[in-house]
Amino acid sequence: MKRENINAPNAPQPRGGYSQAVRLENFERLLFVSGQVPLTPEDALPKGFEAQARQVWANIDAQLTAAGMTKVDIVKVTVLLADRQHAMANRAARAEYLGALAPAMTVAIAGIFDAGWLLEIDVIAAQ
Repeated sequence: MKRENINAPNAPQPRGGYSQAVRLENFERLLFVSGQVPLTPEDALPKGFEAQARQVWANIDAQLTAAGMTKVDIVKVTVLLADRQHAMANRAARAEYLGALAPAMTVAIAGIFDAGWLLEIDVIAAQ
C-alpha cells in the first residue's frame, strides 16, 4: 500500500500530530472501527480523563489486533470529547499512543451517550 500524508501549503497547517489529508493507493484491506468508549473488558469505567483516554486507545488497539492490523495502519481518527477542557489531555494521550504517526483527524465537543464517558474515538485503518 502506498500512503501519503498531505498538508497543502496554501491551507492552514496542522497543529498537534495529525495530517490535513491522507491519500492511499493500492490498499487491500480497509477497517472501520466503531466508536470505542472508556470501558474495560469487565465493563469498569476508569476514573479521570487520562485513564479513560488510555482505555479507549487500548480498546482501539484490541480491535486492530483482532483484525490483523496495528496502529501504523490508522489513516483517520475521529475524537468526541465531552468537554473542551480535555483538549490538551486528549492531545497528550493521542501522542502517547500514536507517537509520530499523523493520521487525518477530527476532534469535536459533543454530548456523549453515557455522562460518565469523557471521550469516544473511532478510527479507519488500511493495509
